[in-house]
Amino acid sequence: MPRNDQIIRQWHLLRLLESSNGITMQEMADRLPADYLRHHRTVRRDIEALEAVGFPLVNDRVDGQVRWRLMDGFRKIPAMSFSPTELMALVLSRSLLKPLEGTQVQAALDSALQKAASVLPPASHGYLQQINSVFAVGLGPHKQYREHRQTIDLLTQAIDKHRTVQMRYFSGTRLRTTRREVDPYRLWYAAGGLYLVAYCHLRKEPRMFAVERITSVTPTDHPYQLPLGFNLEAFVQDALTVMRGPRINVELLFDKATAVWAKDRTWHPSQEVALRKDGRMTMRLQVADSRELVGWILSFGSAVQVLKPDHLRNAIQNEARKLIAQS
Repeated sequence: MPRNDQIIRQWHLLRLLESSNGITMQEMADRLPADYLRHHRTVRRDIEALEAVGFPLVNDRVDGQVRWRLMDGFRKIPAMSFSPTELMALVLSRSLLKPLEGTQVQAALDSALQKAASVLPPASHGYLQQINSVFAVGLGPHKQYREHRQTIDLLTQAIDKHRTVQMRYFSGTRLRTTRREVDPYRLWYAAGGLYLVAYCHLRKEPRMFAVERITSVTPTDHPYQLPLGFNLEAFVQDALTVMRGPRINVELLFDKATAVWAKDRTWHPSQEVALRKDGRMTMRLQVADSRELVGWILSFGSAVQVLKPDHLRNAIQNEARKLIAQS
């Protein structure tokens, strides 16, 4: 039997034990997912393995049956109100914020997770390493923010104190650095990057700034008020990932091979998908009209057609011609 199957099965058992005031081995076997060995003897071996790594299990005889549970005070650790598997999940989540290594955000997370890990039985840390061999995090393309630690710290303080900041910012569209005075609202982590959402006094509207292109930050003593009703989710809802623009209705047609895997992903909250009888898929979205949208559609190559709107289809065709001309 693969070692990973045993680890996952024991994880399921631990969840049953922490969510129950007492459960028999047969009940545990019956409630395991069907894909795993559900024999009474297998459960007994797993119980012994969990005890061996330090999880305090006790059993009581109730109405002639032996019922197992986690020791009182350990099922829900009073100081933090976390169960053991919740604590282990937190420890495992460290890799999700790997791009923020070297920043105060990551340092604070590491400190919190170390405290969480210290509450677990010492022997169970080896069990955590085994879990790591089962669950892995693939971050995909992302930026690194170690060298931007001071910028992030200053922005975090300004957001907390509601203070305007002056900054120098390199614009990716104009390819030049400008001075800006902004009221920082939120730091937003999305699509592998960290962005500052702030009111720009130069543009007279809220804007989004890539943190790595902020070359300097100077805090001021000028207080600002967050506009009543400002909502970050509403501000970014039209963006495919981060780029904002006028909202347009998009209709795409995916070929059969691409529809097989594309249909199961959430590309944008507004998406609606419909499979055709021939296996192709139609996708409709209400999304910001931006270069980001054009690049995303081009990433599917010839596997997708733009049905609507006409100007987006023309933009895709123009980009395709440029690519052919450059090849």
